[in-house]
Amino acid sequence: MDVDSQPTMEETILVGDDLMMGPPSPLIPPEIASHVLEGVDLCDGILKNLFLCLQINDIEPFCQDEIAIYRECAEKRDKELRQRLQDSEHKLGLSMPLDEAKERSTQLESDITSLERRLILASGIEGMEGFRQRWSLHGRLTDTKRRLESLKQGMENRKKEEPVGGSTAKRWSFW
Repeated sequence: MDVDSQPTMEETILVGDDLMMGPPSPLIPPEIASHVLEGVDLCDGILKNLFLCLQINDIEPFCQDEIAIYRECAEKRDKELRQRLQDSEHKLGLSMPLDEAKERSTQLESDITSLERRLILASGIEGMEGFRQRWSLHGRLTDTKRRLESLKQGMENRKKEEPVGGSTAKRWSFW
């Protein structure tokens, strides 16, 4: 194999801002946190190693492995958490009393409206601070919309399973 025929790859130095490449980590509502977080690697040990490396070396170029490992772990964790959040909302839509599910749906819609307004306001902020706010708000908005969609799907599936005339079960008796 000829080494010269291989495409060359520039060396990339990762910095802390590279951890903001994808969407931000999802916010987990306290009422479903224990279920959603159960068994998920939160990457806290890896993050601790990254901070220790930065504390010892003082600059990011000396902590490339730690940054790359944390970024990989965080992406995997966030993907799993998002899926679990959507699954939990779907299950709530199926199993919650219908009035409570509708109330939860209304609350999520209100949260979406609030996040959209805050995103509009953040569009006027310039520089890195503006970028961080818009990045964070956009991620939260997207996650909340997906949660609402999952909740509504659960509610729709419930309606399909429930009989139209209510729950009047027929009783059969033999004498």
